[in-house]
Amino acid sequence: MSWDRFKKFHLCERELGFSLDISKMNFPDSFLESMGERMKTAFSDMDALESGAIANPDENRMVGHYWLRNPGLAPSAEIRQAIEDAFEKILRFSEEVHAGKIVGQGGPFRNLLLIGIGGSALGPQFVSQALGNFETDKLKLYFLDNTDPDGFDQILGTLKDQLGRTLTVVISKSGSTPEPRNGMVETKLAYENAGLEFEQHAVAITGEGSLLDRMAEDNNWIVRFPLWDWVGGRTSETALVGLLPAALQGIDVKGFLEGAKAMDIATRRHEAMRNPAAMLALMWYHATDGRGAKDMVVLPYKDRLALFPKYLQQLIMESLGKERDLQGNVVNQGIAVYGNKGSTDQHAYIQQLRDGVANFFVIFIEVLKDREKNSKVEPDPGNTSGDYLNGFFLGTRAALNDNGRESITITLDEVSPSTVGMLIALFERSVGFYASFIGINAYHQPGVEAGKKAAASFLHLKNSISDFLRNHPTETYTAEQLAESLGGEADTEIIFKILEHLAANPVSGISKKEKDNIFESSYRFDPHV
Repeated sequence: MSWDRFKKFHLCERELGFSLDISKMNFPDSFLESMGERMKTAFSDMDALESGAIANPDENRMVGHYWLRNPGLAPSAEIRQAIEDAFEKILRFSEEVHAGKIVGQGGPFRNLLLIGIGGSALGPQFVSQALGNFETDKLKLYFLDNTDPDGFDQILGTLKDQLGRTLTVVISKSGSTPEPRNGMVETKLAYENAGLEFEQHAVAITGEGSLLDRMAEDNNWIVRFPLWDWVGGRTSETALVGLLPAALQGIDVKGFLEGAKAMDIATRRHEAMRNPAAMLALMWYHATDGRGAKDMVVLPYKDRLALFPKYLQQLIMESLGKERDLQGNVVNQGIAVYGNKGSTDQHAYIQQLRDGVANFFVIFIEVLKDREKNSKVEPDPGNTSGDYLNGFFLGTRAALNDNGRESITITLDEVSPSTVGMLIALFERSVGFYASFIGINAYHQPGVEAGKKAAASFLHLKNSISDFLRNHPTETYTAEQLAESLGGEADTEIIFKILEHLAANPVSGISKKEKDNIFESSYRFDPHV
């Protein structure tokens, strides 16, 4: 790779403190020209999206996350006003919490417990770690982002003696999503067991008129904030989902939004080689043959950005992982994403990336500024720890390149609210461009909905099994016998898995009689368990 190629394919946005290098992607000279028509279509599709076109026909809704950082782009005065009013509302609320005007039963709030799932947790977790500061944070953040009872016990146990000074934010567009609902139920009980009123510590971010919205209103929660139907979970970090916890933590949310807005402006240019998101999406298409042939490995060389690959997993894989294209053809599209921070990976999977199967491309994220404190500590003469980190980054990139492994490098001057906002906006638009290239809808998630429906059917079966065993308390049944007794309601394997789970948890009231052959074990309802 020559110096001339580096200069040709290195885009520097000096005013943004950002640059993008695609010189180490082995695309032929003809590639960019061959993508010209696709790129024109992608620009047109993005213009329509930002203008308020119906982008999610499954739900007949617009997709408006770009309006969140520039309300003037909103397709109606009503939406623009709603965005501006909501932002001012969270700023006022955060200021009142910080000033001790809004307090818990134990005194001024010192902790924030966020209950959400998917984009309602991944984005806030990433931003909290990237921009938090133990010395200056106004509130310490905790998350319930699953429906794992042990996870609930761990976090709520940590907060047990501090719940009176813990503000809880529940995020759910509908209010019926099981994971945040379950987290809310368990958290409410924890407050009650501590002699506290959950409602005096609770905030909702939800859709207007939703189950959660009505519950919060009826029970006099502290405040309710809107979650509009035109904001998808995986693109909600610049909505109140991300802004409220960040503001409460003490992060500069205005700077964060300004960074996202600045990247939006740069990525609206209808010249591919001057548009960072277009360049990024074009390289994804080249690397994967436009069909997900290779994985994306994201390697940020900065501890603060360690959660960025996890955040991108949802943004990219939920957006691009689709069975059918816009014409209804089966295409099974997607790009698998994984990653971790450098230089940790030099001791993990870099060995395979260099010498193993070449089924990936890398996105390096380099941060020029080492630390906030102007202290020069040298583990050996002339070299700081930051020099070592930079050396590991450059060495890994060179080693991969020498062995024909392709990589993209994103360089940031520093990790700041502005640059984190830029990163999020960059990848959001890159996803939109790439989806246009391959002709799929990036803004719906039929596979996720299918999983929710399947989970609901299994819960129904679990209740049928429990009811049957309770109604026959003197009998024991193997999985096969129970399947026969239930009349073929589900296959025996699923019944066996459910029985094993029930028997492992005494609260279910189901006991197990072990046999040497596990499949001959029998189960019964035992009120004494």
